[in-house]
Parts: sequence; C-alpha cells; structure tokens
Amino acid sequence: MQEPVIPQDPVADLADVLNIESASETEFIGRTQWMPHGRVFGGQVLAQSMVAAMKTVDANRPIHSLHSYFLRPGDIHQEIRFEVELLRDGKSFSARRVKALQEDKPIFVLSASFQEPADGLEHQEEMPDGLPEPESLPSARELLAAFDHPATNYWSKARPFDLRHIEEPIYLKPASAKANSQMIWFKTVSAFQGDAVLQTAALAYASDYTLLESVLRNHGVSWAEPGLNVASLDHAMWFHSQPDVNDWMLYVQHSPAATSGRGLAQGSIFSRDGRLLANIAQEGMVRVPKFR
Repeated sequence: MQEPVIPQDPVADLADVLNIESASETEFIGRTQWMPHGRVFGGQVLAQSMVAAMKTVDANRPIHSLHSYFLRPGDIHQEIRFEVELLRDGKSFSARRVKALQEDKPIFVLSASFQEPADGLEHQEEMPDGLPEPESLPSARELLAAFDHPATNYWSKARPFDLRHIEEPIYLKPASAKANSQMIWFKTVSAFQGDAVLQTAALAYASDYTLLESVLRNHGVSWAEPGLNVASLDHAMWFHSQPDVNDWMLYVQHSPAATSGRGLAQGSIFSRDGRLLANIAQEGMVRVPKFR
C-alpha cells in the first residue's frame, strides 16, 4: 500500500475532479484521485458520470434518479473517458446512459433520468430525532490522529467530507454491539463552491463512502479485518430535494440482507433541518475470510 497523496485542499480537489473536460458534445474526460489500494473510488466515477450526463440535459431538468453498475476496477493512474448516449428527450423527462472507460474498456455504466419540476403529491419519511449534534461528535481526523498508515491517513486527511459516526465507528475495530444499521453526520470539510449540478454530484460522491458499513457492523467486522475485500457492485439513487453539502446532513443506513458474499444496504440522506434529500440502495461484494 503506497503512501497517500494528500491534497492541500481536499474540497478544492473534489471540485477539480468534478470539472470534467469536454472532448465533444457527448464525450468527456476526467482525472482520477489517489486511493490507498490503487482502485478508483466508486463515488468519484459515479459523480463524474452524473456530471457528464447532466452536461447534455437542459439545466431546467434536474436529475431525479440513477441506476449504475461497477464493472471493472478503475486505475487511479489513468484518466477516464465518459461517453454519453442521448436516450430520450420528452415533454417532461430526459434519459441518458453513460459509459466510463479506461483503455477502451467500460469500468462503470450509469442510466439516469431527469425531469422538469412539477406540482403533485408530496410526502416524505421523517428524519430521526433526539440525535447528538454533529459538533459534539469526534471527526475521523481526531479519532485517527495517533495512527500513521496509508489507509488511516487517507480517511482522516484526504477525504473532502467530514464524517461523524453517531454509533461507535468501525475504522480499526468492530463495534462493541452488532447491529445492521448506523447513522452518520457529514458535510464538506471546507466551503465547496459549486452550482446545483456540482452540489448534487458531490452528494452522490459522498453517498458511496460508508453505506456498506451497515453490513460489516452486523457481523462484528471492521475495515481493519485481515483479508477483508469490499467493492461496490451497483448503486442507485433517487433525489428529492436540492442539497447543500456545506451544511451538515444525516445519512441513515441499514442492511436488510447479506448472502453469497454480497451485502445489500439502503440509506436515506436528510438535511439538518429535516428535508429528505435522497434515498440510496447499494449492493457490494463483501468477502471476509473468517466467514468462509
């Protein structure tokens, strides 16, 4: 595991990585970020693919859902090419398909739908109450300050988001109690300067960080488990309200099932004032040698 490349300003680095370059009206090029194991972070290629799709849609039609699959590990030393297929532009909805490629091989595919805002039925699930304030909880930087390892240095210094677990974190050891759910407060570590498109993409970026922890936590496993191999297989999101990633958001997560070396996790993201921002579902490969 190589020493981490710690950006001087992780949030500015996030903005830069989302600033993909246009190669044509439907093709874009994006850079990659350093990761401890040499594989492209799933949230990065997800967010960049969203930006590529959104660049081909009228600004008055925000994204409302996406479904995606991670096909191959991405190489952090190579740029990524994004090819957008214009599937449909109707009276109210637009649909796009994006392929993310390295060496002309797809590493990720995404289908997304966009809609002009409209009046209609409205309701949302309620945000949990009685929770500790995020400012009262320790950050990853505080929890991992005493450790000097590529993975802990990445978790504590290179991420553009401040993640604060309400339950006992499982960075280096299992939680004292097993549970198939957890909640995390999160926001950017400094001011993120971005329009609605980039704010939404940044939310998707962060949504991939911790969702599978609800699988690990239920089986008494931490990220430091010897031989642990975890990788996202797919990722789906439904967007309900415009996020502001500079303010604290609550990520409520739970895992309804795990089988055949795979774990399913679901999540809801709320703004601090209780607006439901997004729902997420993800299945991941979760291989733990001691359970084989």
